[in-house]
Amino acid sequence: MAQPNEKLAASLAALHDLQRQGQHVFRSGELSRVHRDRLVKSGFLQPVIKGWLMSASPSARPGDSTAWYASFWEFCAAYCTQRFGTNWHLSPEQSLLLHAENTVVPTQTIVYSRKGHNNTTKLPFHTSIYDLKQSQLPPRNQIVVRDGLRLFSADAALLRVPESFLRRNQIEVQIVLSGITDVSNLLRMLLDGGHSAIAGRLAGGLRRVNKSEQADEILMTMKAAGYDVRESDPFEGEQNFFAIRAAEETPIVGRLKAMWAASRETVLKSFPPAPGLPRNKKAYLSEVDEVYKNDAYHSLSIEGFRVSPELIERVMSGKWDPRHHEADRQNRDALAARGYWQAFQRVKLSVSKTLGGENAGVIVKDDHREWYRELFEPSVASGLIAASALAGYRNDAVYLRNSRYVPPRWEAVRDAMPALFHLIQEEPEASVRAVLGHWLFGYIHPYPDGNGRMARFLMNVLLASGGYPWTVVRVDDRAAYLHALDRASINLDLEPFTSFIVKQMQASLKKT
Repeated sequence: MAQPNEKLAASLAALHDLQRQGQHVFRSGELSRVHRDRLVKSGFLQPVIKGWLMSASPSARPGDSTAWYASFWEFCAAYCTQRFGTNWHLSPEQSLLLHAENTVVPTQTIVYSRKGHNNTTKLPFHTSIYDLKQSQLPPRNQIVVRDGLRLFSADAALLRVPESFLRRNQIEVQIVLSGITDVSNLLRMLLDGGHSAIAGRLAGGLRRVNKSEQADEILMTMKAAGYDVRESDPFEGEQNFFAIRAAEETPIVGRLKAMWAASRETVLKSFPPAPGLPRNKKAYLSEVDEVYKNDAYHSLSIEGFRVSPELIERVMSGKWDPRHHEADRQNRDALAARGYWQAFQRVKLSVSKTLGGENAGVIVKDDHREWYRELFEPSVASGLIAASALAGYRNDAVYLRNSRYVPPRWEAVRDAMPALFHLIQEEPEASVRAVLGHWLFGYIHPYPDGNGRMARFLMNVLLASGGYPWTVVRVDDRAAYLHALDRASINLDLEPFTSFIVKQMQASLKKT
C-alpha cells in the first residue's frame, strides 16, 4: 500500500502536468477528486468558487491574498471563456486601464456578454465579476485578446469611456492618447456613430498631449461629414495632467514618466530641504559604517529573515564560514546576512562616488547590478539557489504579498528600468530622486527576489546625493511602510510614503 508521502507525490505530479502548460487556475474536473482533495488539504490548491481551484503555497498563512491576486486575471479569462465562449469582453474602462499598464486588481470587474445575466459572482478577498447582459457585441475589429482577456482596442475604449473617467484616470488616458499616431480607426468609429460630442473632447485631449495634427484631422473630417463638432478640453481645470509620452515609447515608459511628474510636488512639499553634499566625506562614510548593524537587522527582518545582532556581528567579524561549517552553508538567514554585508560594501562605494559629486542617477544605473550580485552570491555559492539567479532582471511574473497591486509583466521591465534611471538622472532634487526612486523601483520589481533590499539601498545612495543621512526603515514599522507603498502604487497617493520616509529619516538622525 502506498504511503501518504507517495500519494501526495502522485497528486503533485498530476498538478505539475497542468502547471507545465502555464496554468495556475483549474476547473475541478481537470484533476481527479482524490488528487483534488489531497492537494487542497495539503495547501497546494485553494478553492476559488464552486468548480474552480487555483495554485497556492502550503506555507501561506490564513487570510493571505497573494495567490488570489496572482491568479486573478488568469481566472477571469478562463472563467469568462468557459461561461461565454468568445462572446464576451471587459468593459471599456477596464480595457483602457490595462492598455495603459495599470495592473491593479479591481474590486469589481465588469464583463459584457450576450449571455450575461446582470449577476454578480463574488470572488475571494472582496473581488467580484459582474456579467452585464449586452444584446449586441462590438465588431471583431474593435476587440483585442491579451493574455486570454478580451479587451476593447485602445481606440474603441477611448470612444466608449465617459468623460468623468477621463478626469479620474488622467495618467492612463494620457498614455493611450499619446500613443496615437494615426486617427483613421478612431475617425471611422466616430463617423459611423455620429459621435460629435465625443469627437470634440477627444480632439481636446489629443491637443493636450501635443497631438495637434491628429486633433485637427478629427475636427476637419467630422465637419467635412456635416457634423457640428466643438472642441472641448476634458481635463480643463485639472492640474495633474502631464503630456510627456512620445509616440514611440511603450506604455510602461509613459506611465513611469507621468507618475513621476504627477508625484514630485508631493515629495517637495513634505521633505526638508537638502543639506547639500557634506564637506567631510570621510565622516559621512564613517557614519554609514556605524549604522550598518542597525540597517542590516531591520532591512533583513522586513523581508522575513530571522536575523539576530549576534549573527550580523559574526558575519562582520568573518566568523561565518560556510566552507568548513555545514550549519553556516545551509543557514538561509546566515546566507542572507552575508549577502547583505557584501552588497552593503558595494553600496558604500556608490555612496562615496555620489559624495564626490558624480551624477547619482548614473551611479545607481551603473552599480545596482553589482549590488544585486553581491546580495545573492553567498546563496549561489552554497547551492541554495541556482547560479542563473545572478543573470539579472526577471523573466517571469512576480507578486507582492497581500497587495492588489501587480508589478508589470516581465517583458515590460526591460523598457521600464532604463526609463527609471533616466528620470533619476534628470531629476534636480535629491529628495524626489530618493523617494520616487525607491517607490518606482519596487513598483517595477525588476528582480525575482531582493527588490525591497535593493530599493532601500538605492534610496540611501540617492539621499546621500543631497547630504541627507542614511535612513533605516525599521521592522517595527513594516506594516505602515508596506501600506504606504500600496497607497502609492494603487492610488498614486505619495503623501503617506513621503511622510513615512521623512519620519524614518528623523528617527535615524536621533540615533546618530
